[in-house]
Amino acid sequence: MPEPRIIIFVKAPRPGFVKTRLAAAIGNEAARNAYRRLAETVVANLAPLPHTELRFTPDDAENEIAHWLSDDWTARPQGEGDLGERMHRAFIEAKGPAIIIGSDCPQVELSDLRTAAKTLQARDAVIGPATDGGYWLIGLNAPCPALFENIKWSTSDVLPKTLEKANEAGLSVQLLRELTDVDTGEDWERWK
Repeated sequence: MPEPRIIIFVKAPRPGFVKTRLAAAIGNEAARNAYRRLAETVVANLAPLPHTELRFTPDDAENEIAHWLSDDWTARPQGEGDLGERMHRAFIEAKGPAIIIGSDCPQVELSDLRTAAKTLQARDAVIGPATDGGYWLIGLNAPCPALFENIKWSTSDVLPKTLEKANEAGLSVQLLRELTDVDTGEDWERWK
């Protein structure tokens, strides 16, 4: 089985566009700066990975995220749709096993991605649960649209609903270690 494609979802670091829940506590400009720091931490942690793809939003943001690209990394727009539609599209376009992570979980380490890749040799899916009820990583050997349909993103139901849908689809799933996404003022204070 080929090595999975690593895809990091990033956003243009624009005030009012990134970390909106965090912005409610610290303001739009501070939230933008926080997001930059989070994304730069994730990218630095994973810089040794070859053939990684940054998927950015909005689609006109390539110049704003280009400085996060490592040696043989590529950048590509996420395209239209909600988060589920954009992730499903990324899995389809990977044309093989793929792992998607976000850019707001600074605890992610190179070893997490290696564990996820190894897990996909024996399982259909791998998920990194987040403390807020969502997930910080999802990896699939093949696209499964059901995992991304009718999900209320950014809620505590994301992981349980995804696991329920994976079970209904007959997928074998392995969970990784639980990490914390930085979404709120409390999360930010704990991390920084």
